[in-house]
Amino acid sequence: MKPLVMITGASAGIGEATARAFSAAGYPLLLLARRDDKLRSLDLPNTTCARADVRDREAVESAIAEGEKLHGPVDLLVNNAGIAPLAKLEDQDPAAWRELLDINCLGVMNCMHAVIPAMKARRHGTIVNISSIAGRKAYPAHDAYGASKFFVHGLSEAARGNLAGSNVRVIVVSPGLTATEIGDTMQEPGAKAAWAERKLELDGGMRPEHVASTILFAYQMPQEVILQELTITPTAQSY
Repeated sequence: MKPLVMITGASAGIGEATARAFSAAGYPLLLLARRDDKLRSLDLPNTTCARADVRDREAVESAIAEGEKLHGPVDLLVNNAGIAPLAKLEDQDPAAWRELLDINCLGVMNCMHAVIPAMKARRHGTIVNISSIAGRKAYPAHDAYGASKFFVHGLSEAARGNLAGSNVRVIVVSPGLTATEIGDTMQEPGAKAAWAERKLELDGGMRPEHVASTILFAYQMPQEVILQELTITPTAQSY
């Protein structure tokens, strides 16, 4: 039997596409999201669905215990849950910063903290943190969001160094503009309009299935090999 794959934010977009890709490849799944009804509607075999907010460490740990009881230890964590309320810093409600940083930064840490000790003990495991091309360079109206993704890169690099001696891999995948529902969550009119215009320029962006297949490829490399950082964008996205 193949090992357990845990995916956060699996109810839509890249998370959903990744769940479908790994399920098709025969992996049992532990799927987390705040909308567990969406998870169940995917109707994937050998799948445990948990309603869990990555900001809630106890909920994350409870979901892992439930999934591991049925499918064995988590061998791959795909840290995908995230939000993108784009805006210039001075135009954004500070309350939005808190939610953004709690989900995009602390949520990633909560999930890593929950799986790392067992991975180290087994000397086997992989963590894939979904960042963004905005975590590699700054974009207009991506101030707090971009900072949260730069954080993901920094955290991943540090953890990669800490875990290399335990044979545990930490991989960063940084997508460019992707055709997901994330644009619908943007509230600031100027940032939302700029996003929509850029999406039109790139014919809607790349499909989330392309990101999912990249994650699957990276994971299926031998454990002694790591693709440390992967950036994937539409070919037309040159910046």
